[in-house]
Amino acid sequence: MQTQLSIDARIYGEQLDTIPRDLYIPPDALEVYLDAFEGPLDLLLYLIRKNNLNILDIPMAELTRQYMNYVEKMRAQKLELAADYLLMSAMLIEIKSRMLLPKPADIEQEEDPRAELVRRLMEYEAIKLAAQNLDAMPQVGQEILVAQAYYHEIVAVQPPSVSLEDLMAAWQSVLKRASHFAHHKVSRAELSVREHMSQILRQLKQNNMMEFSALFAIETDGLPKLVVCFLAILELAREGLVKITQQAPFSPIYLQISHAD
Repeated sequence: MQTQLSIDARIYGEQLDTIPRDLYIPPDALEVYLDAFEGPLDLLLYLIRKNNLNILDIPMAELTRQYMNYVEKMRAQKLELAADYLLMSAMLIEIKSRMLLPKPADIEQEEDPRAELVRRLMEYEAIKLAAQNLDAMPQVGQEILVAQAYYHEIVAVQPPSVSLEDLMAAWQSVLKRASHFAHHKVSRAELSVREHMSQILRQLKQNNMMEFSALFAIETDGLPKLVVCFLAILELAREGLVKITQQAPFSPIYLQISHAD
């Protein structure tokens, strides 16, 4: 029974359903390398873990044999071997030979020939694990993004309240300006506080906000009329019909119509 293989290939973006008959495949093109190592220590560590060997008691004969087989395969595949792979081969053969040689009884117990190799392997494994842990950590700009925000505190500026002294000082300023336009014309007029209250409200409706002194016709009105206008302002404030404000201490006083909340 023949098994038909499906092909998923594209040439210039177009699906290739069948293999062209004139397609040339070099002999070495289908060779597959399953394992790639970063150096001789990486290869030795792979062989130790693959065969479940104790890194503190390495069977040098078996490890050397497997290492040399891999090196020979690399040579057969025409791969250029780095010098450190060949240097490790010589080191393994030396350790293996030293372990096979008999030890005279009169010589004190020497250090295990595998000690230096074991130390290098353990250091390499620790560094490799640390590198893998660093690679597994999320990276800023790829897996995670750093949140950026700013906080701006908005402070509500509460204008100072207008005291009676400030209001009297503004009234004195009006009287002082009115004294420059004093005249001695004698006349009789009936002045109404309510009428002036209505006039002030109409002015505030038209202008939304007016300065305190702007409500007085200093150049044309006499002192009695100015007094009635001042009384009308006080009455409007008492009844809550106007709002008297001041932006800062000793600054001009403004009036505007009070709006019920």
